[in-house]
Amino acid sequence: MSPLGRQNLQQLAMDMSPPIHRWMKDDLDRSVFQKSITVLAARIPAQETTTLLKSDVLRRYIMDVPKIRSVVWDPSGAQGQRLVLLKVPTEASLSPEARIFLTEHSAELVDHTIRLNYDYWTADDILQAVLPEELLSGSPTGFSVTGHIAHLNLNKEYLPYKKIIGKVILDKNPAIKTVVNKIDNIDSKFRFFKMELLAGEPNFVVEHHESNCRFTFDFSKVYWNSRLHTEHDRLVQLFKPEDVVADVFAGVGPFAVPAARKGCAVLANDLNPDSAYFLSTNIVKNNVVDLVRASCEDGRDFIRDAILNVMENPFPPYFRPKLSRLKEKKLRRDQQALEQSSQDSVYPLPPTLPPRNVVTRFVMNLPDSALDFLDAFRGVMVARDRTEGELGRLYDAMPMIHCYCFTRELEPVEAEADIRLRVEAKIGHKIEEDVDMHLVRSVAPNKDMYCVSFRLPRAVAFAR
Repeated sequence: MSPLGRQNLQQLAMDMSPPIHRWMKDDLDRSVFQKSITVLAARIPAQETTTLLKSDVLRRYIMDVPKIRSVVWDPSGAQGQRLVLLKVPTEASLSPEARIFLTEHSAELVDHTIRLNYDYWTADDILQAVLPEELLSGSPTGFSVTGHIAHLNLNKEYLPYKKIIGKVILDKNPAIKTVVNKIDNIDSKFRFFKMELLAGEPNFVVEHHESNCRFTFDFSKVYWNSRLHTEHDRLVQLFKPEDVVADVFAGVGPFAVPAARKGCAVLANDLNPDSAYFLSTNIVKNNVVDLVRASCEDGRDFIRDAILNVMENPFPPYFRPKLSRLKEKKLRRDQQALEQSSQDSVYPLPPTLPPRNVVTRFVMNLPDSALDFLDAFRGVMVARDRTEGELGRLYDAMPMIHCYCFTRELEPVEAEADIRLRVEAKIGHKIEEDVDMHLVRSVAPNKDMYCVSFRLPRAVAFAR
């Protein structure tokens, strides 16, 4: 490439970065983010703009910077004129072919000033301009979104700048109304994260949409992790509509509500009264009142009572998908018409179909300690059986257990061996039937989250 060609390429590179203000720490001064850039522009009649924009000769000079228009009104007020902005500072930066083309089309070359302010730059642009140079490589613009809340997990080196970081993220994300940062300590009893407000409204009650369901909850008082939505979907897809699911640590319902929307009957429990409250709220909001029974009790008690409770108070059978209100209305009209003509109903409920009185699955989504509750399954079929062995006759197939846990073993073979060993130690028996180990995600450099699924050994359930 000729020296002139290299010079032209260098001149095409425009510095659109914000001015540097690394003195900021406790407060964000948006007014200092101003920048003026002078570029060359071609003044032409409005009807000629398309010709210039489509020209092969000019293509590499036409302004193509994000959020900057390539064609603007002529600020001089000339009637019917437009400015086609070029990403070069002077006429000398243009190739001879480009200058000839502009002359042939009677274009007048003029200077034009682009003025940028705080609103132009992204959150990462602003943080790169205010944070110390040693912190730039890990600029914390990533966050989880739950409803209107942005949830950060700042490393300690960024904490002195947390207020500025929060304000920038709030400014640059219109849907976000509240920015919070996770504090290291976790509520030891109910396992939700403590958090501090960095910017925005102190409103922590959110409405979050997931799996075609609506969830309302106080993000500061319950556990919710938006990064687990694919795992919620994965597990619910394993459920059959006729299943009865016992959700031991249900939270606000990320498994229970979508499962019920699928047709499953669900016992949903959480020890946290706030979680139980919002769980009940979400059951109503998602129109699954007939299919989900909420409770607020210790996980062990819930496990030991669930099987007997379902047997003594069974759920109605599943017989068809839930219809929309319009289809339900049409179905009722059709049924009434058919009944008048002594015909069978459109969707007859088989008279021999029994109610659902058997728990088919247990979900244990408390990865920090769920394995510790597995001992509650020892003797679960006999400890509170007041029916003289009826449970043994009902359960020709034992329930599936889906239990979440953490492991420090990062290699799959070692991780699975570690999890299996801990499960078998808790239940006092080997797991052999329908065993599956699913890696959910990595939660820390030396910590992975798994879901171990297995069929409850019959010898464990009926142990005396």
